[in-house]
Amino acid sequence: MTEILAILAASLLLAWPLGLYLARVMRGTPMKVDVLFHWIEKPLYKVLGIDPSRSMSWRGYALAFVLSNVVIAVLTQAVFMTQAWLPLNPDQIPNMRWDTALHTMISFLTNTNQQHYSGQAQLSYFSQMTGITGLQVVTPMMGLALAVATLRALFSHAPTTATAPAAGDERQVAVGNYYADVVRLCVRFMLPLCLLWTLLLTSQGVPSTLAGGPQATPIDASAGMAQQKLPLGPVAAMVAAKQLGANGGGWYGPNSSFPLENPTPVSNMLEVIGILMVPMAVIFMIGAFTGRRRFGALVFSCMLGMSLLSIGATVWSEGHSASAATPLLMEGKEVRFGADATALWAAVTTQVSNGSVSGMHDSLSPLSGGLAMVNMLVSAIWGGIGCGLQQFIVYLLLGVFLAGLMTGRTPELFGRKLETPQVRLLALLVLLQPITLLLFTAITLAVPGLAGTSNPGFHGISQVFYEYVSAYANNGSGFEGLGDATPWWNLSCSLVLLLGRFPLLIIPLVVAAQLAAKRQAPESAGSLQIETPTFALTLVSVIVILTVLQFMPALVLGPIADHLSLGLH
Repeated sequence: MTEILAILAASLLLAWPLGLYLARVMRGTPMKVDVLFHWIEKPLYKVLGIDPSRSMSWRGYALAFVLSNVVIAVLTQAVFMTQAWLPLNPDQIPNMRWDTALHTMISFLTNTNQQHYSGQAQLSYFSQMTGITGLQVVTPMMGLALAVATLRALFSHAPTTATAPAAGDERQVAVGNYYADVVRLCVRFMLPLCLLWTLLLTSQGVPSTLAGGPQATPIDASAGMAQQKLPLGPVAAMVAAKQLGANGGGWYGPNSSFPLENPTPVSNMLEVIGILMVPMAVIFMIGAFTGRRRFGALVFSCMLGMSLLSIGATVWSEGHSASAATPLLMEGKEVRFGADATALWAAVTTQVSNGSVSGMHDSLSPLSGGLAMVNMLVSAIWGGIGCGLQQFIVYLLLGVFLAGLMTGRTPELFGRKLETPQVRLLALLVLLQPITLLLFTAITLAVPGLAGTSNPGFHGISQVFYEYVSAYANNGSGFEGLGDATPWWNLSCSLVLLLGRFPLLIIPLVVAAQLAAKRQAPESAGSLQIETPTFALTLVSVIVILTVLQFMPALVLGPIADHLSLGLH
């Protein structure tokens, strides 16, 4: 328990100054390091052919986001399908099969890192360094750029007079320059952090080499292998990016439960802090960036409260409940760091939409696996970088709408009325999640041979549901034991990955721009005060009710029934 508290405290202490720095970066505040960063950024702006001082409307911003993703998608798909003929392939890895390459490309493009392959055996060093690690740096910053643009729109100072030309026209609301935002975030924020974390992980023994893996002779001749090839590579850089960017995809198939990817207790601590630090920093950024520190405190307090509740329940379920000592739960369980550390990692990696693991989630107790699913279904307990804040804004707007209905007032946020067009867009997002997840889960379980589950009982339902929940939540972890390297799983998860990423990032930006275009009424005693403990409790209740009402049947048929059946044995 002391270790858990120390990791949480260290994450908070590091995230606070990092969040303040992030706010200065996104506000464009002059800093002493500008000389160095301008030397890097100006050539990039020239190559892209953009003027970083030119702001965009939400339409231009969203279009630039989509187009940049399309270009990256084409290049990454080409790398995966031609890696056998490209350099930096000392282990002679063949080209990826087209459907696996497509799923892998979409998975890393959407900052999900769901892996239907084993990295050390199916990707060359070149593919890992460009198509994997490169996207792990860029895609989380794309998501954060969309979240920052949404904050700019929400807190913009719209005209308050009837003669204002911009009133009612969201196309005239400036939300920043997409390309400048992404370049600044990558160059000034993500890359320096990754460099620091790479050096720290390398010091702990995480491999960092371009040489091919050595050959070793097994001590036990009865193993049937004359020699064993040890897979190495520039692992430390990828691990740093996967943790700091809420990515989660590992160099090795077993991810951070593999000793080369997570060799020591210190590396384990660094990797868990890496999961939490940047998403927390994004929340600390809100108050300094918007100038409304009470609003930032509202977001932080809601997320922290849900996080602590989830961590406490997972640690209890995994290490201290009546079923924790059941021998059946020890299959596939990581024992190097103990039950509490494994439970902490499982809780925070699903809260943050990171998806990396230090123990197989398929081997968690049923209730721990259920809690991991709930974390991903909420997707706003810290959440992914950018995506988590966007999801929280959706819950916030829904909370304002419901609170307005309960108090008999027209719902409004910061003096701007929330009306039918905005509520329709929010309803679309709310309904898209259960329709997508439950439909694909039902089809996969109903058609014989599609699921590929290793357990025909309630746990098999959990395996299938978890895979789609993880894809939609941009998380990427899985109940391994599922035969997911098939065309059905690759193609169906690819669609779920796209549905869980792009609408969630773009629709809140549209709603915020529509609100920003409205005339802002001065706040009065009759205005709904959202920066209060009462509204915070209301907001958390809305989140819980939405999750429970939509997914309780799936949770009952999966992890809850699995837990009850385990008690019978």
